[in-house]
Amino acid sequence: MAQETFFKSLRNLETSYRNIRILAFTAVGLFFLLTLSALAFAYKVKTDSESQMFVVADGVTLLASLRRDVRENRPVEAKDHIRRFHELFFTLDPDAKAIEEHIKEALPYADESVARLYLDTKEKSYYNQLIQASASQEIQVDSVQLDMNQYPYVFRTFARQQIIRLTNITVRRLVTTGYLRNVTRSPENPHGFLIEKFAVRDNTDIEERSRQ
Repeated sequence: MAQETFFKSLRNLETSYRNIRILAFTAVGLFFLLTLSALAFAYKVKTDSESQMFVVADGVTLLASLRRDVRENRPVEAKDHIRRFHELFFTLDPDAKAIEEHIKEALPYADESVARLYLDTKEKSYYNQLIQASASQEIQVDSVQLDMNQYPYVFRTFARQQIIRLTNITVRRLVTTGYLRNVTRSPENPHGFLIEKFAVRDNTDIEERSRQ
């Protein structure tokens, strides 16, 4: 009787030990699954945050949008960045405040090479001459050549300037070059690019006609 009780106790201990092991393995498995789930969620959040982009219309940020692969859209954004910069920097009205506002909006798109160009142009009294003559300057970007196979990205822009005076209109060819570098997006720079080593290569007159 005592021996039977002894063996029964051993079987109970063995069963309890087996149950404890099963419970332990189950707990470890659940912990492992929770860890994997947490890591997967953290990776998704990180990927989504890195894929954040700004939808832009005429250079104005409308809303933040998520995109799985922003790199697919980078060439389009790069060309829009270049076009928008040229529109801001080279579109001028015969008003000192309006000129300053345009230039102020254009400067975050580029490095100090553009700031130096602005100061040189200002020192030559070009802006004052426009104001005194009540002349406006408009720009039309015809094309943007962009090489995304090297970094910083090289670009060349072909555009036409129109200087509209009271009696005539002067049309000028405008060819510019520079590089694009990736930077952090911001409301002032929604595309996340910075123009570097900007230079005007050609700005010759191609036509002058009288206003009707």
